[in-house]
Amino acid sequence: MNFAQLPSVDVAAVPADALVLDVREDDEWAAGHVEGALHVPMSEFVARFGEVTEAVADGRRAYVMCRVGGRSAQVTQYLVQQGIDAVNVDGGMQVWEAAGRRIVDAQGALGTVV
Repeated sequence: MNFAQLPSVDVAAVPADALVLDVREDDEWAAGHVEGALHVPMSEFVARFGEVTEAVADGRRAYVMCRVGGRSAQVTQYLVQQGIDAVNVDGGMQVWEAAGRRIVDAQGALGTVV
């Protein structure tokens, strides 16, 4: 599968109750993330893969996100190859923020994308 065939969605198509999988690093997450998202940094992804499979065990779709879409595309490709229903969120957190969707920081206050 190449990235042109990768399942992806626009930020506007991500449901409010979606399972958002954020694969950015800890400093990016702390500055701002989607409230309620599952944070598994790409650098730790293989070691923490069980957390992801547990989160999607009920057949939930994983909406994978990073800052702009590159890292999340790689993770989405891996998840799809494992038989998991996953889609890459086009434009990542930058587009999420630009669309006015809520972002919180590590303390739950209004966050920002770094």
